Amino acid sequence: MDNSLEIKKIADLILESNTIVAFTGAGISTESGVPDFRSPGGVWSRFDPREFTFQRFINEVEVRRKTWQFFRAIPWTKVKPNRAHYALAELEKMGKLHCVITQNIDGLHQLAGNSPDRVIELHGTARFVTCLNCNKRWPREEIERWLNEGIEIPTCDECGGIMKSATISFGQSMPVEEMMEAQRWSRESDLFIVIGSSLVVYPAASMPIYAAQSGAKLVIINRDPTPFDDMATVVINKGAGDVMTSVLEEVKGRSAT
Repeated sequence: MDNSLEIKKIADLILESNTIVAFTGAGISTESGVPDFRSPGGVWSRFDPREFTFQRFINEVEVRRKTWQFFRAIPWTKVKPNRAHYALAELEKMGKLHCVITQNIDGLHQLAGNSPDRVIELHGTARFVTCLNCNKRWPREEIERWLNEGIEIPTCDECGGIMKSATISFGQSMPVEEMMEAQRWSRESDLFIVIGSSLVVYPAASMPIYAAQSGAKLVIINRDPTPFDDMATVVINKGAGDVMTSVLEEVKGRSAT
């Protein structure tokens, strides 16, 4: 289906708006080879998420062992940004994008060129590991080296504490500072663009509600319908890479005239 009219409408909205927030989910990263966790054939069809709760990780050594095996199931350090990530980075450089709120843990927005202080990671990041006791932080590559050297359950080399990927696990509290910042910018936005999110995972999926209730226009770009499509000014059910490339070209073309 030709979405040229919708593309032009999104470009209109971007050019007319002053505070634009992008909200991204797993669908923006599938072109980068990052698997979707919840779709058929996704990560949770190969691993049982009930085994990976935060409480079990803290209390059961065997769960920690399995979690570190799972840690290497997705080659996070090898995945690269795709066209949709680069389009958002370009919109920021043009002064049109205020921030990105992401449910993703892949760090691809920063690699594409979005300013780290303008990326709010609601579910943490897979690119670092932290000590739950003293908060020491390591790059993922270093801990992968430990695992490859035969360490099955890494412990902190400073205090001996439990180490964990800097992601938010099932049963773990959401990061307070990031949630407050995301809520604030959702409410202050005048255009809120959802890209690649099914909008079913809460509390993250509350962000477009905050935006719409505060008067922002809502755009949803996702392969499948979402529960919030009726609230949106524009909905496109296609892949993020094609749509965002076309949107960026339209915005640049209008900006040059």
